[in-house]
Amino acid sequence: MSAIGAFWDDAIVPALVDYIRIPAKSPHFDRDWRSHGYLEDAAKLAAGWCERHAVAGMQLEIVRLGERTPCLFIEVPGTVSGGPVLLYGHLDKQPEMTGWREGLGPWTPVIQEGKLYGRGGADDGYAVFCALAALKALHEQKRPHRRCVILIECCEESGSFDLPPYLDLLSQRIGIPSLVVALDSGCGNYSQLWGTTSLRGLLNGVLTVEVLTEGVHSGDASGVVASSFRVARALLERIDDPHTGAVAKDFQVEIPAERRRQAALAAEVLGNEVWRKFPFVPGMRAMASDPAELILNRTWRPMLSVTGADGLPAPANAGNVLRPKTQLVLSLRLPPTLDAQAAAQRLKRLLETDPPYGARVSYESGQAARGWNAPALAPWLERALDESSRRHYGQPAMWMGEGGTIPFMAMLGEKFPQAQFFITGVLGPHSNAHGPNEFLHLDYAKRLTACVADVLTAHAAS
Repeated sequence: MSAIGAFWDDAIVPALVDYIRIPAKSPHFDRDWRSHGYLEDAAKLAAGWCERHAVAGMQLEIVRLGERTPCLFIEVPGTVSGGPVLLYGHLDKQPEMTGWREGLGPWTPVIQEGKLYGRGGADDGYAVFCALAALKALHEQKRPHRRCVILIECCEESGSFDLPPYLDLLSQRIGIPSLVVALDSGCGNYSQLWGTTSLRGLLNGVLTVEVLTEGVHSGDASGVVASSFRVARALLERIDDPHTGAVAKDFQVEIPAERRRQAALAAEVLGNEVWRKFPFVPGMRAMASDPAELILNRTWRPMLSVTGADGLPAPANAGNVLRPKTQLVLSLRLPPTLDAQAAAQRLKRLLETDPPYGARVSYESGQAARGWNAPALAPWLERALDESSRRHYGQPAMWMGEGGTIPFMAMLGEKFPQAQFFITGVLGPHSNAHGPNEFLHLDYAKRLTACVADVLTAHAAS
């Protein structure tokens, strides 16, 4: 652990500082990513670092397919035989977002109180450094591991639409993994190792409601012409209950008993930190009082958010005008086992059928990403994770679903149904990926690196 910690301080943290400075936004948020070259810069930075800290026999390549985002492919030969390990992460980032504290910024790396602030460090630029550091530790300690493949994409925050072609291209070189380690998830606290048991799916798209060809005086038209916002509000009520947030049964599934049990155990450990980790305004309450129900809400139940709008002027420019249209960006999180494509079709029908007052309504679907539910955990992996957590954190390992989406996991779960999965990450309380003040908890990441090394050794003996 001390050697891993020193390597993080001396080699990894300086590289992550340089990485955070690169505005390597995902293609969805930077349509000119090719000409800007930031994703290429991030891939080259990571590749150069890996080459400087290569382990014996390592082979590295930045793979490029036509106009697609680059993909970093690293292969490390095993010291024992057996099914290989696939380790996953990504280098592309979410956009800037407003609200950063004074002195902080998305492309301004700052270390405060053991946390490295800046966009992408925790989500999830640290992954490639963590993976290679774990392998480096094993080689230095002469501990066994099987052949390892590290795959780092640059399209995850856009739904990984470039990843399937790379998986097809590299399938022979990857082989058939018996273990997948993904480092793009979260943790319930910073005092023990957390494994992710499920991920929600995601539907997003744009709802457009048009009632007029141009804006008119609201005193003249209101009472005759329905507000486009009210029509949109009525359509949204077809999806979720505005009083409870409960989403229509079309998008619900039966939650497995084992996932309910794990949520209850996680709630016992986390208590009110399940909701306290969010920056509520004074007086605001969580959607439920039971922490276990809140965990199930954010991991297994569908939930709707409106994440953007158009057609609404800023308050300073808002005259007494009945606006011609309203556009809302909808983000619907789906249960892990729900068919995302079928759900997208149901959502479109639900919104467009029989609109109030005959308003012109359209819903343009965007991403339809599948969720993922982990296969049953092999006894050796469950034991290894718990022992490693106790060794490096002093607490047992915990298990919980996550509310976000990693499209890669659904792809791999379908492609390699016999593989074991260790999905984990550093996105704990207040780390705020996608939002302002994102940070990487450095001590947690160091200990996680040691846990990854332990799991690779346990896998070699399984």
